[in-house]
Amino acid sequence: MADHVLSPALAVDQEAERILKAQRRRHLFSAIFRYGVLTLVGLLMLYPLIWLVGASFKPNSEIFAGAGFIPQEPTTSGYVNGWKTSTPYTFGHFFWNTFLIVVPKIIGTAISCTAVAYGFARFDFPGKKILFASLIATLLLPNVVTRIPQYLLFRDLGWLDTFLPLWVPSAFAGDAFFVFMLVQFLRAIPRDMEEAARVDGANTWQVLIFIVVPLLIPALISVCLFQFMWTMNDFLGPLIYISSVDKFPVSLALKLSIDTTEAFEWNRILAMSVLTIMPALIVFFLAQKYFIEGISAGGVKG
Repeated sequence: MADHVLSPALAVDQEAERILKAQRRRHLFSAIFRYGVLTLVGLLMLYPLIWLVGASFKPNSEIFAGAGFIPQEPTTSGYVNGWKTSTPYTFGHFFWNTFLIVVPKIIGTAISCTAVAYGFARFDFPGKKILFASLIATLLLPNVVTRIPQYLLFRDLGWLDTFLPLWVPSAFAGDAFFVFMLVQFLRAIPRDMEEAARVDGANTWQVLIFIVVPLLIPALISVCLFQFMWTMNDFLGPLIYISSVDKFPVSLALKLSIDTTEAFEWNRILAMSVLTIMPALIVFFLAQKYFIEGISAGGVKG
């Protein structure tokens, strides 16, 4: 009879194993449910982009035939004809114009915003709080309010129909958001290394360049990435200041294929739209790690 009676220790082990298996099943079901919902929501959010890529390979008559993204009769005519454009210039020329705006704007933003943020974060001077409050207040000012004064200023300087109005303001820390972001990041960095460098005889610029900037790399990458994406997507700025077709960036070049009075080839527009967003996507995924580090660290005050 003793053979049929389980010992208390064995019964406890079996009960613990049963509870452990039940917990594993619950965890497995919970994980499947969470990842299933996330996958569904992700596909729902990404579907317009997926459809854009698929539709760029469709003939014009097939684009509006259904909501599916897989082309029935794949064709690259949209890319070939779209790259040629309806002007004497290829789409590559408009990409080059875009980078003539993007590169100086990114470099100017990184240098000027770093210098201004370092001044606000590390030095005390008369009117500092008032100046910083004024800087932050500009974040609440709609861009449309400053469009006319800026246009009149650049017109008097003779900068219309040039790239200067699009990147020169950024070279003077004209983007208050980036200054604020770097200030928050600097406040989370201890001053020990800077003070040690000053004891060794380093001046302010040497401390900034050789000590602070290497520590700011994640935040600077975030700043450059934001500026890159915003500049690539900017339509209103080039529309206001640039009037010559040979100086159009890609944001304006896309509208050259759109004619509201006649039928036009949608696959050309979709194909060039795909090429236009590709640089931003590639740069974002390459710098994703540093971008997330810069955003998360910039929101913590030390």
